[in-house]
Amino acid sequence: MFNSNVTLEYINKMKKNMVTHLGIEFTEVGKDFISAKMPVDHRTQQPFGILHGGASVVLAETLGSVAANCCIDNETKAAVGLEINANHLKSVRSGFVVGKVTPFHLGRSTHVWQIEIRNESNDLVCVSRITISIIDRK
Repeated sequence: MFNSNVTLEYINKMKKNMVTHLGIEFTEVGKDFISAKMPVDHRTQQPFGILHGGASVVLAETLGSVAANCCIDNETKAAVGLEINANHLKSVRSGFVVGKVTPFHLGRSTHVWQIEIRNESNDLVCVSRITISIIDRK
């Protein structure tokens, strides 16, 4: 499913800006999934001391965008977010959360990916779905 050059090292080299600032680290690349972890700390908590929903969405969008870009010809195409939704199911106060992205649909012009975010006890914290548009590079 992923391009032949996709490795954990390759994906971690893609980290920039918000991903680095929030401490997101890619942890696993499988046949049809990518996983990443994110700390729950002062960078990702809301004022009440729990994981900020926006931080979960950043993790989800990062995973979906990276996965989509790993499936296309990056010389001629780019994968960009079109729509994302998230359901926050459980709060987290500390430690790490781990997101795992898997495909629903891999079309020529759109992809749809599901992201599950879990805490260190493997409890489901957030479920997200992102639609990606595959565009021509200009």
